[in-house]
Amino acid sequence: MADVLDQLLDLDRSQLEPSELRELNSVEMREWLESLDYVLASGGPERVKEILDALEAHAEKHGVRLPFESDTTYVNTIPVEQQPEYPGDLEIEKRITNMIRWNAMAMVVHANTVSPGIGGHIATYASAANLYEVAQNHFLRGREKGPDADLVYFQGHATPGFYARAYLEGRIDEEQLLNFRRELADPPGVSSYPHPWLMPHFWSFPTVSMGLGPIMSIYQARFRRYLEDRGLYPKGSGKVWAFIGDGETDEPETLGAIRVASRAKLDNLIWVINANLQRLDGPVYGNGQIIQELEGIFRGSGWNVIKVAWGSAWDELLKRDKQGVLIKRFEQLVDGESQRYAAFGGPELKERFFNTPELKALVADFTDEDFNRLNRGGHDPVKIYAAFKAAVEHKGQPTVIIARTVKGYGMGAAGEGQNIAHQAKKLDEDQLRAFRDRFDLPISDEDIKRQPFLRLDPESPEHRYLMERRRELGGFVPERVVAVEPMPAPDFALFEEFLAPSGDRAVSTTMIAVSLLRKLVRDERWGKLIVPIVPDEARTFGMEALFRQIGIYSPVGQLYEPVDSANLLYYKESRDGQILEEGITEAGSMASFIAAGTAYANYGVNTVPFYLFYSMFGLQRVGDLVWAAADSRAKGFLFGGTAGRTTLAGEGLQHQDGHSHVLALTVPNLLAYDPAFAHELAIIVHDGFRRMYEAQEDVFYYVTIGNENYVQPGAPAHLSLDELREGVLNGMYLFRPSAKKRAKLRAQLFGSGAIMNCVLEAQEVLERDYDVAADVWSVTSYKALYRDALITDRRNRLNPGEPPQKPYVYRALEKAKGPFVAASDYMKVLPDVLARYLPRPMVSLGTDGFGRSEARAELRDFFEVDARHIVLATLHALAQEGQLEASAVAKARDALGIRPDKPDPYHD
Repeated sequence: MADVLDQLLDLDRSQLEPSELRELNSVEMREWLESLDYVLASGGPERVKEILDALEAHAEKHGVRLPFESDTTYVNTIPVEQQPEYPGDLEIEKRITNMIRWNAMAMVVHANTVSPGIGGHIATYASAANLYEVAQNHFLRGREKGPDADLVYFQGHATPGFYARAYLEGRIDEEQLLNFRRELADPPGVSSYPHPWLMPHFWSFPTVSMGLGPIMSIYQARFRRYLEDRGLYPKGSGKVWAFIGDGETDEPETLGAIRVASRAKLDNLIWVINANLQRLDGPVYGNGQIIQELEGIFRGSGWNVIKVAWGSAWDELLKRDKQGVLIKRFEQLVDGESQRYAAFGGPELKERFFNTPELKALVADFTDEDFNRLNRGGHDPVKIYAAFKAAVEHKGQPTVIIARTVKGYGMGAAGEGQNIAHQAKKLDEDQLRAFRDRFDLPISDEDIKRQPFLRLDPESPEHRYLMERRRELGGFVPERVVAVEPMPAPDFALFEEFLAPSGDRAVSTTMIAVSLLRKLVRDERWGKLIVPIVPDEARTFGMEALFRQIGIYSPVGQLYEPVDSANLLYYKESRDGQILEEGITEAGSMASFIAAGTAYANYGVNTVPFYLFYSMFGLQRVGDLVWAAADSRAKGFLFGGTAGRTTLAGEGLQHQDGHSHVLALTVPNLLAYDPAFAHELAIIVHDGFRRMYEAQEDVFYYVTIGNENYVQPGAPAHLSLDELREGVLNGMYLFRPSAKKRAKLRAQLFGSGAIMNCVLEAQEVLERDYDVAADVWSVTSYKALYRDALITDRRNRLNPGEPPQKPYVYRALEKAKGPFVAASDYMKVLPDVLARYLPRPMVSLGTDGFGRSEARAELRDFFEVDARHIVLATLHALAQEGQLEASAVAKARDALGIRPDKPDPYHD
């Protein structure tokens, strides 16, 4: 064949007539293809690859530079000759699928008829129904399969279809369907999308914030391997499936972590991309081919790619095509053109696609019905089954199946293949009749206008088939069942050392947190269940001692000798390592946190994630994933390190966090604490274990820790342990009462986290220099105080005839004298949420504005939260109450060295 190639390269074709050239090209192409067919038949695919590689190298020797091709020919990856026999009853499955299609559509139409604008989506499930039904009937394994059970991330916009199937299974009743998206109705309807918080027995994974399902599925599959490799969960054949829209691949979270899956060789991960070629507004890639583009991206990242582009009706045409003209036409077909064929049907395909004499000859005997049968692969159960089977059996790589479908399939004029498909919520009577007729559904003309839900007779072949398939596959999917047993919190004796003073040793709360973590991983009962997670910042947080102690997880172990192997604390990777060292990815780290934090539900294992990160790159950066963790009912500890606007010296605007606790207010089941001392941190973490794993509350924790070293004072002597615990957990307690008993002027200072020592210094200055007796309160959680106040306020409002109750913060401060002055390393709005619940007005000091690159002292002066500014704010508050003259405050300002014309941190 190389000799033939040489002859072709040497031939002077410029001397040939056009007709001669066409004839020569045709003969050459036919001979080459016939030769390749012979090699394929006699030597197999590997021999074909060998020859093609040699031909490519030979051509390059002659100066022919072939373009880089990361994708393959635009045909199905699995040829018809390699398709397995379909194991199910296609006719019964078709009837079941068609009923589910109708019920999914009717649910949305009814909801928007009763409550116009309530929303819902018809077109997405319409495009993916066959994908889901083949999976449900033959592949997705339920929880009864144990380690062989699958975890499934369903495409959120296809949700009506899953409810429609559950209705046929008898798991959801008609009232719930009738009240779709009406969760406050009587009786309550089903939720709009997959939400474990709202339907905790049905959904496991929230996916409709597009891009989050894909990235969570990757880290879920990797976490499953982590559990197996560490002996926490039996090894099995269970897969993690994620059904994704092609438009969803625009989201960075969808494609940004795919190399993690290939690096870890996650052959327990299968993605199914529903390539209906449309986003919400129009084509995903109208001027190109999104399927081909995605294939190149995934192949380049080391995934196994299976394309399901063309339905079985195309097989005969491909067989007829001896010159490759049909494949050439496939390669020319852009998605925008393809959508016209979906929208306008066979006549448009006949006229515009088969647009050359050679193509017309291929379909010369086709009827209009034959053209209509030329369907996309994602609507052909036989093609889908072949792809799913190949994916399940593939070893050594994650698999992505890219299935070509039609958005709004079956909707006809109401939206099929049209740019409006995603927004279509209603069908008129004519469109409903067309839908019924197309899918051969048993609905009379009289009933059509009320959009009845179709139900199977329990004795019908369809119902028996439906239920038998799910019984054989291990139960229903989706279904969320929490079977894990409660676990007692670690004995408090483990934490007692943190109640004592640190003596002369200055330590940060970050160092305390790491010390606490080191003790926990040695605990006999809890140690193996602790999952430390870091985004490449372990050394920043002083965690390198854990490298040697418990190791860094790697699915392949450690294939090299680390450069620091001679050191005691060397970088140790192992297959049974405990630390998840995620690299520079907060999104990936948060996805691991969610996987570990929901293992109690998905695997029956009470793993406890401790995710340590720069607090600025937590809720601000991955707030959507934090929200998903909340929806997922995740448990665990988020530790925001180097917290506060002024504690992280030198790093500047992008790194200095003054608002993460404000953002934490938005997440209902996230308990947020800003401890200043070791004893507070110990009490918070211990109670977290109690609430999450002993009482099995669906909460998780955000705890900020600092990197400033100072002497830890130990638990205050004037409080019992129970009193201290009550105050720390409820949000505030009297940490240091004033030593001045006879002072005329009094004040109440609130401090927390990084600014607590400034408040304590201000207390000393007020007492020494201004004869003001100031009590210092440690506010461990403004959110806890605020939440209690909201609950109390609501209770009083709804029960006007009963004696009013007072919130915890009011009761704590009711007898305290003097103005309230709160200082924190966060925005002023954080303490201000308590303003209306206090006995008197409060002055708030905080760090509103952009950070700066500076040292701590200068930053605290700039943001006006250091001891001098706290003193000034206290004196000014006393003046506002008429207890001091304004001139005395001005004199104090000058004595403290505070310039009235200093830059405003909020504006400057």
